[in-house]
Amino acid sequence: MTNPEIGKSVVAAGIQTNYHDVGEGYPVILVHGSGPGVTAYANWRLNIPYLSQFYRVIAPDMVGFGYTEQPEGYEFSLDNWVQHIIGVMDALDIQKAHIVGNSFGGGLAIATALRYPERVGRLVLMGAAGTKFKLTEGLDAVWGYQPSIENMRKLLDLFAYDRSLVSDELAEVRYKASIRPGVQESFASMFPAPRQRWIDSLASSDEELKSLSNETLIIHGREDRVVPLSSSLHLAEVIDRAQLHVFGRCGHWTQIEHTDRFNRLVADFFNEINE
Repeated sequence: MTNPEIGKSVVAAGIQTNYHDVGEGYPVILVHGSGPGVTAYANWRLNIPYLSQFYRVIAPDMVGFGYTEQPEGYEFSLDNWVQHIIGVMDALDIQKAHIVGNSFGGGLAIATALRYPERVGRLVLMGAAGTKFKLTEGLDAVWGYQPSIENMRKLLDLFAYDRSLVSDELAEVRYKASIRPGVQESFASMFPAPRQRWIDSLASSDEELKSLSNETLIIHGREDRVVPLSSSLHLAEVIDRAQLHVFGRCGHWTQIEHTDRFNRLVADFFNEINE
């Protein structure tokens, strides 16, 4: 049986990168979050089929996650992750793309737009890092994950407002993904305690955020227990061309908990223009 999490492969910024590339048209890059066992496919599996009807959708496993190579001694940092995103674009000969960033991926999306403004069209920030906020118990639990099915189940319960979305099967799949050779070692080295510093390291300053000229759609779940709604409220205040959409009865998984509405919202936002 083929593994749907494994897509195509390309060398990006010197790293053998697993990525999904579906559809035609203006490129949209989907950048996943930082939960244990995450892959681009796990994060975006419900969104790629819809968005790829209108756009060329590219969803890479960021270095340190999924099925992308992790070079020995690799330093996990905002700088290196941004270089990896640009490396994917260069390897696929993409001059400019919209970026959708989820959680950790939101911080990466912002930093990429700030450092390479000519390469980034519109931004969608979902439950995004990228500004300073106080470490939540939820995020501390996510980054401090110790592998067990029980711990994975607890984490998935944290992510979703509607617990019925969290099945034993999903917990087992994500648990197995988190214990593949080298995965937990990599994950444990990425965000060790004290963890407030990693939120801060993914954050851009208010001055930088105010300088962003990209049209930006900010999406957040009202009941998010991982990244607080206050984070997106702040982003909406300081980013000049921002709009904010808050989903009630929604946790940290907007793209999964409100899939259809999320997909339409993002596609409509991109459809407003063709840069």
